[in-house]
Amino acid sequence: MEVFYYLVFGCLGAVVAAMELSKNTKDRINTSQTFSSFKNNYLLVYSLMMAGDWLQGPYVYYLYMTYGYGKGEIGQLFIAGFGSSMLFGTIVGSLADKQGRKRACVTYCITYILSCMTKHSPQYKVLMLGRVLGGIATSLLFSAFESWLVAEHNKRGFEQQWLSLTFSKAIFLGNGLVAIVSGLFGNLLVDTVGLGPVAPFDAAACFLAIGMAIILSSWTENYGDPSENKDLLTQFKGAAVAIASDEKIALLGAIQSLFEGSMYTFVFLWTPALSPNEEELPHGFIFATFMLASMLGSSFASRLMARSSLKVESYMQIVFVVSAASLLLPVVTNFLVAPSKVKGGSISLAGCIQLLGFCVFEACVGIFWPSIMKMRSQYIPEEARSTIMNFFRIPLNIFVCIVLYNVNAFPITVMFGMCSIFLFVASMLQRRLLVLADKPKAGDWTSLKERDAEAEPLNDA
Repeated sequence: MEVFYYLVFGCLGAVVAAMELSKNTKDRINTSQTFSSFKNNYLLVYSLMMAGDWLQGPYVYYLYMTYGYGKGEIGQLFIAGFGSSMLFGTIVGSLADKQGRKRACVTYCITYILSCMTKHSPQYKVLMLGRVLGGIATSLLFSAFESWLVAEHNKRGFEQQWLSLTFSKAIFLGNGLVAIVSGLFGNLLVDTVGLGPVAPFDAAACFLAIGMAIILSSWTENYGDPSENKDLLTQFKGAAVAIASDEKIALLGAIQSLFEGSMYTFVFLWTPALSPNEEELPHGFIFATFMLASMLGSSFASRLMARSSLKVESYMQIVFVVSAASLLLPVVTNFLVAPSKVKGGSISLAGCIQLLGFCVFEACVGIFWPSIMKMRSQYIPEEARSTIMNFFRIPLNIFVCIVLYNVNAFPITVMFGMCSIFLFVASMLQRRLLVLADKPKAGDWTSLKERDAEAEPLNDA
């Protein structure tokens, strides 16, 4: 069965290479030298930030185990991380619109470096502090950098279509290639060199420090709404009004929460799904295979978004249906393929089928990220971009906390079935978003604010 892993990895690698090398003029977007320099600077910083994140991922649970903590205590630490992202992260991330996106990106670096430093202590309270800091950093990673990019892109007068090129390349590198290299580098530090499970966190802190230096030396500051008379509560209220008054923004938030909630649930469940009888799995190699599938998806997304006639809202319906079907495979194989009774050994036939389905899902993830970024750049108002993006993460974090808390309460097939239903719902909501996107604009959030401001003196009179 070991040959199966190499075969899947090799096939995916060949397809990714073929897709990248076979791109013609229709698949490429012609840009300027100035834009290329701007894009490459952002991609370098984003790759360093993602390296700092990916290096930690595979070793967090393992580190806690080496410190002698059980499954329940480790679960509490993970819940604290997502809870922190939901509570503190939303507040800190929202400050980026008012205090500056560059400053928020630097705050991400500092917060995550401090989180890495806490991993040197086996004390539970110190590790809990590290998870809280990590939760705040995660919110900034998924809001501040994108908000800075969109604002800076528009401020410099670059064409709107060029933004999709930066998004697709960022996912191809940051969520694909960097993830694979980080996994191999972490394995080198821990197993080959024998520096122990804290070594990847120290390496992550170094990459984050390098990225922070580049941000401080080459990035300019930009803001959402810098008006001084706006406190945080007013900012939250404005973001809530924007979501409530524009169905497109509300739909986008719901779609994002449904997909990402299913994605994070998949992250927790793929290992027990592939090894129900404690089969031996090459976890690092399977993780690298998933990241290669994600690279395939992002490469395909760049081709789709290069065609101005093809709407993101249109093809994403199909992506959600395919992803729903791929996560339904564990349920189907449970009924159609006879389960193995032998403990240990190599991956079963059902596991092989599911692994192929999971690779399809990861390819959908690779298409999802640049596509949702493109839609967010179109629909979310610049004045409250970071605030609204962090609002979108609130239901996601609640959902993940609930799943983590009840992960042993339901069979794996039920959990995958639930994720599949969520993704089908996301497809239907995407259909609704496409219908609304085709309608002529009656006005945007900014014009609504202006009309409200003009109406206030009349009401006072």
